[in-house]
Amino acid sequence: MDSVHLSFGSDGLRGDDLAGFFVGWPQPPSPDRRLEILCAADEVVVCRSADGGVIGFATAITDRRFAAYIPLVEVLPEHQGRGIGSEMVTALLERLRTCYMIDLVCDDDVVPFYERLGGTRLNAVAWRNHDRLGAADG
Repeated sequence: MDSVHLSFGSDGLRGDDLAGFFVGWPQPPSPDRRLEILCAADEVVVCRSADGGVIGFATAITDRRFAAYIPLVEVLPEHQGRGIGSEMVTALLERLRTCYMIDLVCDDDVVPFYERLGGTRLNAVAWRNHDRLGAADG
């Protein structure tokens, strides 16, 4: 992971910094909605390139004692395969180390990535309100 920098929190981010993410999502949120999502998360890891551009981010929702959930791990396609996602997940796991359970739900094709980081495949049940993804709170 050469010439990149990890930081924590969403301070200083703008919606424009988050363009180009959510590739392949059926209804990706707008860049401004992406910023709202990051600002609302309990933990945020941001990866920036040497020129300061955002090339990845990951979020967690947690009570900091018992449970945490990692809903987003995003790396721009042109920067994937360089260890950025691994570094961000590892940083989140370290920050969440006081939790008994840390869960992440993902598509089957990326399960091996998380297994390499020590994750265990489990059964899960999820609800998705696709009509809410781009909507503002309310």
